[in-house]
Amino acid sequence: MTTTFLLERMETPLGEMLLACDEQGKLRIIDWLDYEARMRVLIQRQYPAQQITLRETGVESAAARAVRAYFDGELSAVDELEVATGGTEFQKSVWAALRDIPPGETISYLELATRIGRPTAVRAVGLANGANPISVVVPCHRVIGSGIKAPLVGYGGGLERKRWLLEHEKALAHEEAALQAALPGF
Repeated sequence: MTTTFLLERMETPLGEMLLACDEQGKLRIIDWLDYEARMRVLIQRQYPAQQITLRETGVESAAARAVRAYFDGELSAVDELEVATGGTEFQKSVWAALRDIPPGETISYLELATRIGRPTAVRAVGLANGANPISVVVPCHRVIGSGIKAPLVGYGGGLERKRWLLEHEKALAHEEAALQAALPGF
């Protein structure tokens, strides 16, 4: 069985991003051009019983518009995007929990494991986090190490991108909170 994902390329402040949706418009993949080989390996692992074809498209999807808005400062633009992934049920539970972490906040791998009811599965949570096929929208960058020496660990797009995303969200989340505090009734 062959499944087609529609592949888009878009410029971001962090370099060229690859984004793919299925033919129903569900977001399936986000990765960076310089990690395309890893992205293709993850696709094979998540869909072992299917042949996935990536077909380039010039038509901008709703997902691409939302991701662009996120990078332009509208952090919540990606919150309601419909996503679909392969992977195991455990991985899917980790990825679903990631979407509950608000912009501007971080949690540890232990806290993420606890949130899914598996507090002893910290290492497995880390592996699932690293196999996340939809970075930014499924915000694996919001999970940090608990060690003082190296809290910024493990981001498939590189630690500099993780740092940038966290700073982008923190700065904007604080601005939004300050604006809401200054404008009662909003």
